[in-house]
Amino acid sequence: MHRAATIVVVPCFNEARRLNVHAFIDFLPSHPETAALFVDDGSNDDTPQVFEWLRQQLPRQVLTLRLPENVGKAEAVRQGVLAAMHHEPRYVGYWDADLATPLQAIPRFIEVLSQRPEVGLVMGSRVALLGRQIRRTARRHMLGRLFATAASFVLRLPVYDTQCGAKMFRASEATAAIFQEPFRTRWIFDVEILARLIASHPPSTRTHAAELIYEYPLERWEDVAGSRLKSHDFLTAALDLGSIFWQLRTATRPAQVRPVNADFPRAPAPLRRDAA
Repeated sequence: MHRAATIVVVPCFNEARRLNVHAFIDFLPSHPETAALFVDDGSNDDTPQVFEWLRQQLPRQVLTLRLPENVGKAEAVRQGVLAAMHHEPRYVGYWDADLATPLQAIPRFIEVLSQRPEVGLVMGSRVALLGRQIRRTARRHMLGRLFATAASFVLRLPVYDTQCGAKMFRASEATAAIFQEPFRTRWIFDVEILARLIASHPPSTRTHAAELIYEYPLERWEDVAGSRLKSHDFLTAALDLGSIFWQLRTATRPAQVRPVNADFPRAPAPLRRDAA
């Protein structure tokens, strides 16, 4: 595989039937500087075989990382991002496997990062503006707005949408540090990412986190059937949000930053085509 300027991590657990492989087949060849790193989160269906087929079709743009057991989306994303960093891209991000956010948004995110050097993170934001196609159920929308308001209060950051599964980072030492340690939360690790970013850039000494983050209003987003999120998970998320609130209030020093090429024992390098 050639060195890609952008690597997008796609965490998957038993996605053999849902993964839209043709969307990747259509998108990647027309964007040769972008690669996809598929993380198999201990699937017990045909997901590994689907990944192998994709890698055969696009050997220069598809990487895979197989985890021996199911560890959850947060850890799959974390290990995938750290594995992607080994390839020294310019940008690294993660994308939900259901492609609720279309792959066509990736160049938009990259454009923001390339034009605004002060920005370290671009986040998709599901804002139902006129002229845009944001399709969510009324229940999910209301619960999402309640959670986003609470997250904004906890983070002391005017963020509109923390939970959209489309995010792109500038590949830097600061980004590597954010993903260095396992996340403590399961469903709201996106909020924990923002909390770590805030903790590593205290307003008294460095640029405030709000100036490092850009929320991009998506042109399209569609709530895809098959979500594993259950009603009781919102209670878990609320408890986790309280934990993040406490962590932020008791933080006494910024996160330690390690070099990008440091040893990351929990994140093995992804397999190349010739290593299969």
